[in-house]
Amino acid sequence: MASVLVPLAQGFEELEAITVVDLLRRAGIEVTTAGLDEQAVKASRGTVLVPDTNLDEALKHDYDMVVLPGGLPGADHLDNDPRIHALLRDMANSGHYTAAICAAPKVLAHAGLLEGRQVTSFPGVLDEVSGIDYRSEAVVEDGNLITSRGPGTAMDFALTLIERLVGKTKRDEVESALQRP
Repeated sequence: MASVLVPLAQGFEELEAITVVDLLRRAGIEVTTAGLDEQAVKASRGTVLVPDTNLDEALKHDYDMVVLPGGLPGADHLDNDPRIHALLRDMANSGHYTAAICAAPKVLAHAGLLEGRQVTSFPGVLDEVSGIDYRSEAVVEDGNLITSRGPGTAMDFALTLIERLVGKTKRDEVESALQRP
């Protein structure tokens, strides 16, 4: 079974995190949410979530993919945590998927993973990052790197993650049940 880690930091964007967790679980993917510490996590719009575990415990396990939700100041908190940068580099170096949406692609940039890569983000987030091929599509894939623009693209992002992890048939099955136009 495919496994995904979704780190949650104080101030994460609800739509991005919950959409990813919900749709991946609908696809039968094992998803672990991990707070940066032992506390419940308050999202950018005030929703409070209790993660499955904390990051230190989560890092004792292997994952096929790590997905960073955006939102501010959530992405800044992820970016300021050296454990997140180390995790991202380890995942990329071992050929696993790294994915980020909205403001979170800057965490990938600061971890040294975007040089020469095609990426997207919330407009303006990567303006000061050199050496990238910035795109405006809703979801951009470059090898095992997947990025997306923001809350409005969260469903497309999650469906892309499903397709990469468990195939197009499962993606289509999950998408059909959502009754999207």
